[in-house]
Amino acid sequence: MMLKKLLVANRGEIAVRIIRAARDLGIATVAVHSDADATALHVQIADEAVNIGPPAAKKSYLNTEAILKAAEATGADSIHPGYGFLAENAAFSDAVAAKGLTFVGPSGDAIRMMGDKVTARSAAAAAGVPVVPGSAGRVDGIEAARQILIDTGFPVMIKAAAGGGGRGIRIANSLAEFEQAFPQAEAEALAAFGDGGLYMEKVIARARHIEVQVLGDGRDAVHCFERECSLQRRRQKVWEEAPSRALSDRVREELCASAVALARAVGYSGAGTVEYLYDDAADRFYFIEMNTRIQVEHPVTEAITGIDLVAEMLRIAGGEPLRFRQSDLRVKGHAIEVRLNAEDPARDFAPFPGTVGDLRIPGGPGVRFDSMLYPGYQVPPFYDSLLAKLIVHAETREAAITRLVRALDELDIGGMKTTKPLFLALARDADVQAGAVHTRWLEGWLETHSGALAPDPQP
Repeated sequence: MMLKKLLVANRGEIAVRIIRAARDLGIATVAVHSDADATALHVQIADEAVNIGPPAAKKSYLNTEAILKAAEATGADSIHPGYGFLAENAAFSDAVAAKGLTFVGPSGDAIRMMGDKVTARSAAAAAGVPVVPGSAGRVDGIEAARQILIDTGFPVMIKAAAGGGGRGIRIANSLAEFEQAFPQAEAEALAAFGDGGLYMEKVIARARHIEVQVLGDGRDAVHCFERECSLQRRRQKVWEEAPSRALSDRVREELCASAVALARAVGYSGAGTVEYLYDDAADRFYFIEMNTRIQVEHPVTEAITGIDLVAEMLRIAGGEPLRFRQSDLRVKGHAIEVRLNAEDPARDFAPFPGTVGDLRIPGGPGVRFDSMLYPGYQVPPFYDSLLAKLIVHAETREAAITRLVRALDELDIGGMKTTKPLFLALARDADVQAGAVHTRWLEGWLETHSGALAPDPQP
């Protein structure tokens, strides 16, 4: 292992996760934190910690100069960006490399190619991966966009070329909606990403969101099978599972092989996720994007494969080749992850920052709880509302859902409103139990089942 001291350029549960993986490998760790996170768990468990600025992310966790200065001051030889913040920022990857440090992830060039949704589509098509019908590249203004409508028809999705996290996206069901949505998407993309470029895709009705976990060392790549992330609210995933029960063995093999082909074609290094829409009715899949980082939902893949994906990222960044061949990997059982956010689902998911009171963490066979929580922790209002991830694993999907309910019943985060009631209701829903869902299913369900979200008894 070539890495000696790792700086984790992130916060929250993913920073805790990375620090633990590094320490398991004997790598010293450095936490960075804003003023608001001075008492955070990742700060407490790291070997060293450096304050990098005020609470505002742009002055701390998005401050490349401050992060690089922290690495220099502590003698760190590598930086792991986690997810969010600077994780998919090509300029940050370049800046880390320019300082002679190791970036735990792909090169800046790979991030540029796959981070821009248009060039990613082109790379996927060149690798023989099916793409959703739409614009061949960035759309050069609304007049050009109208011409693309001749091929796509309605409904059509307008998406930010540099986007992510569901921002900069509009769906138009008619020409009148399109005329209004196009400039709105352009303005939102410019505000969110500093790039107002757009592209267009045909909307696949009742699509499932399927993604494939890949690992590459820059020379070869393997897949760690697929995850299904169809349960989404406002295009944000809330419940993920692996494997998908919707795919036949034939489609699974084709889907995963296409993800590996793409990773090899771009010389990918590290952990990445190739995302697809799966059309149940037509039994076809389409590439939509690649995330050049570790994903929030990576634990479900770890559960079914037995692979520590973060540790493998560190080994690869340290110069080691892939430690296994595709034939070495097998799926064992079924895993589900739910995202516990500091939100009140009974009040339209209103944010609920506060102080953690009593904390009871579920346990037992097949239960994992990734979080940054501890009694007395003050959840700051400045960042993402994710508090924890509850992951369960069992021999079958049915057993995993049963285990999820048991674990949720055990879980107690005192003093906080959380999304726990949502997951208890979903786990008991007949459609969810049957796996009969798609990417727009949850929003429809919420419109008619708000009464099923019994208030979380906390605080």
